[in-house]
Amino acid sequence: MAYPALTQSLLDAIDRQPPDKGVMLSKVGERWQSVTARELLRRIAGLSRALAELGVKTDDRVGLFSANRPEWHIADFAVVGLGAINVPIYFNESPERITYILNDCGAKLVIAFGHEQVRRLLGCRERAGAVEHIIVGAAPPEIATDVLRYEALISSAGDADVAEYRRRAAQVNCDQVATIIYTSGTTGVPKGVMLTHSNLTANTIDSFQGLQPVAGDVGLSFLPLAHVYERIVDYGYFFYGVPIAYVGKMEQLAAALREVRPTLAAAVPRVFEKLYAAILASERQVTGWRRRIYEWAMNVARKCVLWRAYGKSVSPWLKLQWHIANRLAYAKVRAGVGGRMRAFISGAAPLSKDMLEFFWSVDLRVYQGYGLTETSPIVSSSNPLVNRVGAVGRPIPNVDVRIAEDGEILVKGPCVMRGYYNKPAETAEVLSSDGWLHTGDIGHLDADGFLYVTDRKKDLIKTAAGKFVAPQPIENGLKTSPFISGAVIVGDRRRFIIALIVPNFDAVEAKGRETGLSFSSPAEIAAHPWVRDLIRGEIERLTSHLAQYETIKRFALLDHDFSFEDGQLTYSMKIKRHVVEQRYHDLIARLYTEEDEPRPLPSCEKRQ
Repeated sequence: MAYPALTQSLLDAIDRQPPDKGVMLSKVGERWQSVTARELLRRIAGLSRALAELGVKTDDRVGLFSANRPEWHIADFAVVGLGAINVPIYFNESPERITYILNDCGAKLVIAFGHEQVRRLLGCRERAGAVEHIIVGAAPPEIATDVLRYEALISSAGDADVAEYRRRAAQVNCDQVATIIYTSGTTGVPKGVMLTHSNLTANTIDSFQGLQPVAGDVGLSFLPLAHVYERIVDYGYFFYGVPIAYVGKMEQLAAALREVRPTLAAAVPRVFEKLYAAILASERQVTGWRRRIYEWAMNVARKCVLWRAYGKSVSPWLKLQWHIANRLAYAKVRAGVGGRMRAFISGAAPLSKDMLEFFWSVDLRVYQGYGLTETSPIVSSSNPLVNRVGAVGRPIPNVDVRIAEDGEILVKGPCVMRGYYNKPAETAEVLSSDGWLHTGDIGHLDADGFLYVTDRKKDLIKTAAGKFVAPQPIENGLKTSPFISGAVIVGDRRRFIIALIVPNFDAVEAKGRETGLSFSSPAEIAAHPWVRDLIRGEIERLTSHLAQYETIKRFALLDHDFSFEDGQLTYSMKIKRHVVEQRYHDLIARLYTEEDEPRPLPSCEKRQ
């Protein structure tokens, strides 16, 4: 099947829209403002013309450093409209990584939007030797004068620029590289994944077939656009005429959900884990008859999982209870995410099955998918037409999946990358001569073709006794506790399994108040014996079904969460295990140097 270039897909989508229809929404001050289809094309064409005048041509690399905002996509389409290559940089990236990416790809020009991004980029410009020009937008007025202002470059754009953009865009070949995305990776030096126009359009078209956007849909864009996951979802919104509302900072997400009231959004497990914790926290914030109603409603939800999540039959009486509970409690839960959400798409890592069942039981529909940057990214996806709770969907059309003898997931199809930029040896390690990509993930296909992902191949723990333990399912199970926010399982080549646990500090503090305890800081919470007993009970409750060699023999409580800023998370909020284990090397060593029979540990969880 032939797929169009991104530029042609964009122009086709714009031409199908009423020219004055708002296609982008962003919050300026206290108001959400829209950009029309006509204005979007004008801005893209104006910036593309300016890039051409600055000497950007086919296959030149252009860096893009920005949080999610309309200008991100304006710059993206302006660059690829010249046949050039967009190299996105995570909006909160470190100066060292910015420098590495720009130098490794040989970027000729960089575009940055936002005060913080502009300052950070200009702080490392002297180390990016190939960069000839910098374009900045929404920048502080006092910055250096030897940069070009985006606002000035597009101010005079008109019909002639639009016509020229259309002419140039028609010449872009679908087999040209459209973007180089540097994976943050869970190990090693970042690699630039080369994705072509047809990689991206194929993945967008094929993955959206089951989602079926409808009139009135609004998509929320808040995952980093530097990661291909949100980018592909946003392309789908564009191509199917769904307006996009942009959220530049994660702390603005809750307000945006209530104000925009979106119907579609992509997210990662960490978002759902926090939402789940917030729902459970609401139960502790009410008292009296409201508390009793809430507890009853949550109990009804648990009883209705077979019906709501799996389509099994339940009694008419239980259905009636669910509808009553829906009006009294579940509707308020959904109102917290705007009240109109018809499809949350969860990707980047598997979500706990218990958590998924809960969301479906209160009519928050979370569809899991699976992919990686090297597959543009979507390999398989659940959707309103095809869904099985616990699976990550079926392979999308035109994508083949098979399982290797050792359980590794292999993928072949039009979404598979061209290769790693300037890294032929690394490319050959993962991409076979006949086009099969070795994903590094472990999983299986069931009899109906649904894919299940167990863990990362390199993350599998092999204990000293030779037993294999998959850490992700255990960690996901632990995070269903209202009192556990994060967890990392450790135990490779060790005698037994241990865990580093991040408490849900708000929930633990609220529970402590019920027993007359108060805490002055997260450090005090992590060090308190009562908290250790509480968390120990949760660990025992949530791991009682595991084999003996999988059970957690010791644990430590941390007084802060894992974060991207500390280098412990990837862009998509996955744990970098080697970084975590290095950071907490001494603490882990102490957990393993107790006597042979593990016993309760004194508190040892201060910042290292």
